[in-house]
Amino acid sequence: MWVAAAAGQLQVDKAEEPVSGDMGRAELNLADDEQLLLAVAYVSDAQYNRNIQFETSPQAVRFYKLYNHWSTQGITYFFILVDLFLGLFEEPAVYLLPLWVTSTVEFICLLMFSVRLLHFSKVTPTKVFWKDAKNICVIVTILLTLLDMIVYLALAQNGYPAVRWSRVLRPLFCVNFTESRQLRRAFRNIRNTLPEITYVFVLFMFSVAVFSLMALKLFAKRKLSTGEGAPYFSNYLDVFFNLYVLVTTANSPDVMMPAYEVSWAYSIFFIVFVIVNTYVFMSLFLAVVYNDYKKHLKNEVRKLVYMKHRKMIEAFNILKTKNGAEFVVPHSRWRQLVKLVAADIPSSHRELLWRVLDDEQKGYLGRESFIGLADLLNIQIVQMKDRVHPLEKCMPRVYRSTISKLICRMVAHRAFRYTYDVIIIINAIFIAGDEMNPLITKAEWAFLTLYLIEILLKLYAHEPRAFFAKFQFWNWFDTIIIVAALLGTIANTALKSSGGYSSQQILDIVFILRVLRLIRIIDSFHRFRVLLNTLVNLIPTMLTYAGLLVVVYYIFAVVGMEAFKGRIHFYGVNSSNPAAAYCGNPALKGSQFAALKYCRNNFNNLPSAIVLLIELTVVNQWHVLATGFVMVTHLTARIFFVVFHIVVVIILINIFIAFVLEAFFVEHSLARSAVETAIEKKIQELGMGDSVDHPVGSLVEVMETSENDLGNSDNSNLKSRLRFRIASIRYKTVDALLQHMFEGELKPEDEIPTLEEIDNLTPDDFPQKPQTFDNVT
Repeated sequence: MWVAAAAGQLQVDKAEEPVSGDMGRAELNLADDEQLLLAVAYVSDAQYNRNIQFETSPQAVRFYKLYNHWSTQGITYFFILVDLFLGLFEEPAVYLLPLWVTSTVEFICLLMFSVRLLHFSKVTPTKVFWKDAKNICVIVTILLTLLDMIVYLALAQNGYPAVRWSRVLRPLFCVNFTESRQLRRAFRNIRNTLPEITYVFVLFMFSVAVFSLMALKLFAKRKLSTGEGAPYFSNYLDVFFNLYVLVTTANSPDVMMPAYEVSWAYSIFFIVFVIVNTYVFMSLFLAVVYNDYKKHLKNEVRKLVYMKHRKMIEAFNILKTKNGAEFVVPHSRWRQLVKLVAADIPSSHRELLWRVLDDEQKGYLGRESFIGLADLLNIQIVQMKDRVHPLEKCMPRVYRSTISKLICRMVAHRAFRYTYDVIIIINAIFIAGDEMNPLITKAEWAFLTLYLIEILLKLYAHEPRAFFAKFQFWNWFDTIIIVAALLGTIANTALKSSGGYSSQQILDIVFILRVLRLIRIIDSFHRFRVLLNTLVNLIPTMLTYAGLLVVVYYIFAVVGMEAFKGRIHFYGVNSSNPAAAYCGNPALKGSQFAALKYCRNNFNNLPSAIVLLIELTVVNQWHVLATGFVMVTHLTARIFFVVFHIVVVIILINIFIAFVLEAFFVEHSLARSAVETAIEKKIQELGMGDSVDHPVGSLVEVMETSENDLGNSDNSNLKSRLRFRIASIRYKTVDALLQHMFEGELKPEDEIPTLEEIDNLTPDDFPQKPQTFDNVT
């Protein structure tokens, strides 16, 4: 597929001059070819929601094709990952490499980033390039990194201590290159949401501060002590920190117990505090984040919709020709366009798309119909061919016999599926049993035999190539698991019988495969399957926010490594070193951190730092981890851990939850209502759905040309065997999913704003629906 990324300065209201030429012409001159490539760029841009302004000259368009090729994008991602993974080999390192090696690799990465940026500057207008903040950010980051490398190398060579502070800037390359537009959009929406969050956060901190002052006055003069013998609520900063931790419930009920032991009445203070700050304020955070983030997300999506329509209109203006009193795009011109935009789809698929757009079979498309092409290209359509079973070819009489038909009907009957569901449940009971029991071992062979019989019966009833088609996930999963479990069991039995068997690895793999077989139950229950499919369709969206978390984790990990490296040591599980009892730092003697054996939770290398940050994200015991690092450094170390909690747990996680909730509502509701798209309707009208027994052959006859890949031409029944089905009623791209979330509210009018106006759109530029019980989400 030719993937071009963006549109140049679009002129929607440009003069509509007719394109000369007959509607049935077969060849284009050079100028027309160049215009066709430009139209391809616009349509591809609309399909993938790219909004980069690029030069529209023929040379720039061809150069832009190279910029958006999968190989050049892959190279960019590769060097971004290499740059990030350098943290594994730099001080503090998992495996320390010489300084000149890491410096050389980083310099090569910076060089490739510079080349990529230079390439981008050659395809965008100079004025636009220098107005783009992400380009300036990349340039500044490269220059600062080079400066830091030079200073660090000079200091290190002369034996002076130095800090590689520019490592914290590496994630900026991941965010600011063009390929990371979804990640950049997520950051931009968070930035727009921060003002509303700030108001709630300030009010929340004020509440904690007031409660902390009350706690100080209540307990300071009573000379209470904690379980470790430390003074209880005698210092305002300690009180504030402990009550902030209580908001996360990580130290509940420990923080309350010294006061509760004195009088049960003191529990009222802590109960009120938890109700106000944990349940009210934290819920308010989620509500504000959900409402405000959704508002800004909807604005971003609205801009995507406007951009898409502008680009499709511009492509239409390039391809249009005069037909009577109106401008249209003829079939021949449309077909040439789609061949370049989506070169990987078969011609039968292209003809189906044409039939959907040209519903009245006029032989041309108007502007409104042409605009719908971008959305249709984002819907996955599976082209299938009914094939004769190999056994039917080899043994037609046997395969068509009464017994054979009875077997096929038995396999297709739901009682067959229910029988194997029961077998799976019984198998689960045996899996939970003792593997050393001979009865369990014999039963496992029986279950494997039954599963193999199931697969063989299904292959007998269904044509093998259809059974193992591209989108038959559960058939592939089931077969691979069963075959792998069979081979693993055979290998395990053979090794045991040969004597001297001591390895547990093969047996562990067999155990895992046996447990994975239970996942088949999901495919047997409709509601389970719907939920799983919903989660699968949300994976691309979740990956965007996972990337956002990785960026934040990396920044905090680098800061943590510079601040806390070497402060805490892990000596191994069976170490006899006395220092292992206090993690190699005398300041931790008798601490809860050392008593809980948290020594491996340190910032001594990048993987350890990431694991520690994930533990902090989970929240449980995060105050113990923070206190441990405070004990080996300074009280101000609390700032690092509190800031991390605020940024990740309170802000990012709530925003992630808000987005997933909205996306899940859309995905789950679609799965329940089974919305029928225009393509699905057209497939059924043409009689070419996968459930139709005798389809109409007219569409296939149109598609049966020398360029088609409909199979072997000597198969006379092929035309009657072609089928189509929608692989998923949900769109496959994240941007298309976002548009689908708000498509009922995002229908742009005929007058599309200019490019500059679209870039500057804000939520206040659109009228808001009055909130009623009928339209509240």
